[in-house]
Amino acid sequence: MLRYQHWPDQDAAGGARHAVAIVGAGPVGLALAIDLAQAGQPVVVLDQDDRLSDGSRAICFAKRTLEIFDRLGCGAPMVAEGVSWHTGKVFFRDDLVYSFDLLPEPGHARPAFINLSQYRLEELLLQRAEALPGISLRWQQRVAAVEKTADGARLTVATPDGEYRLSCRYLIAADGARGAVRGLLGHESTGQTFHDRFLIADVRMEADFPPERWFWFDPPFHRGQSVLLHRQPDNVWRVDFQLGADADPVAERAPERVVPRIQALLGPEAKFSLLWVSVYTFACARMARFRDGPVLFAGDCAHRVSPFGARGANGGVQDADNLGWKLRAVLRGEAPDRLLDTYADEREAAADENILNSTRSTDFITPKGAVSHLFRDAVLGLARDHGFARRLVNSGRLSLPATYDGSALNTPDADHFAAGPRPGAPAIDAPVENGWLLDATHGGFTLLAFGAPPDGAAAALGGLVPLVIVVTLPAHGLAAERYGAGDGTVYLLRPDQHVCARWRRFDADAVRAAHARALCRGDAA
Repeated sequence: MLRYQHWPDQDAAGGARHAVAIVGAGPVGLALAIDLAQAGQPVVVLDQDDRLSDGSRAICFAKRTLEIFDRLGCGAPMVAEGVSWHTGKVFFRDDLVYSFDLLPEPGHARPAFINLSQYRLEELLLQRAEALPGISLRWQQRVAAVEKTADGARLTVATPDGEYRLSCRYLIAADGARGAVRGLLGHESTGQTFHDRFLIADVRMEADFPPERWFWFDPPFHRGQSVLLHRQPDNVWRVDFQLGADADPVAERAPERVVPRIQALLGPEAKFSLLWVSVYTFACARMARFRDGPVLFAGDCAHRVSPFGARGANGGVQDADNLGWKLRAVLRGEAPDRLLDTYADEREAAADENILNSTRSTDFITPKGAVSHLFRDAVLGLARDHGFARRLVNSGRLSLPATYDGSALNTPDADHFAAGPRPGAPAIDAPVENGWLLDATHGGFTLLAFGAPPDGAAAALGGLVPLVIVVTLPAHGLAAERYGAGDGTVYLLRPDQHVCARWRRFDADAVRAAHARALCRGDAA
């Protein structure tokens, strides 16, 4: 249990004022707080609870999310403790239909995915947050009212000692799908609600199953429904059982219902113990706009998806990754306030992509009529022997990082590139001398220069150095191959490691213009 503490703010006449307040100390809120604090920006984090998550909840964390956690200084312990995996298998009735590899090539610092329970991930994020100066973590602090003001937002916060007022320039709502801030400001999420119920259980058992994602359609041990199996650390396994829309959520959580289902999956001789059980339904929905003046919405508060594809928590952490550097730039006076509008623009588009993929996955997994059920089973029957059918199978399109095509922060290509990440795309990791490419890009804008260092680059960029870090890479090898680079190629990366511009030759004026555009400065954006 996390201890309540009385803060001096609670006794301040008229209420204290802060630059940034974050509501919600889940993975999204903690990631954003760490991002701000390790760059020297103080932040207040309010959470109405006195404990972290219970049960496994989100467990699959993708390569891009791990790269973000590396930048936040906590990726290594997560990977060390989590179960790394890259292979998935799809079964139909009694047969293995096919398997797939999510990271078929070597030369990446991080695995395709790790499985780690959400509560353990939150513990590691909390440890990192507590090690940083500037983060004020406040438990049992419930937001009871929100008012937008001319210079930010004013909160009424309820605590065990009574209510107090707190003002901030920017308020970040990361308080989850049932969080208070969205409702207090009169915002709603719209989308599609799915009525099928699913049982999830954490089971401890000794099993020799490999660390892979296994998904069954209509298996012999759970006819007419679907089942998903994932391995977690410490011999804990996560099992999801589709139950159908008419299942009683209370009755289905009872051990006498859960144990026979798991026994049928594992076999009559298997020994196991139940650790946590829940029954859920879900929606694919989002807010119309992720910004309302001084209030910005992130994570499940802003958008919700089905759990198939691991797009919820991963998408939320990418929200924090996108927002953090923009908040820092605005608060430091390096960019105008309108830079924060691009957070909404870019992450709304990313949410739409996640919702589209999540909805398609759910429709395939839980067909709603006889025709769609017949189509699904026909596809599964063909997929074992025919590649074209495998492309139609959808057991959950797994999380991928967003590419911000069309973002106002991108400088369109003026030179031809046959390969490499385009403007708006996330940077690609690769081994480099003494480490990994992405590790060299922590801290700000980065200019990747392939081949001989551009003559006088630092001098030509003038005041942009050290705002822009120059990293020199060989014009040959895996990094150059992944970036479609030759001698003289340069890429400009944003602080969130997304490409904002690239050229075949270094041009200081072009770099300065792209940097200004990426910060919404002047007429550049």
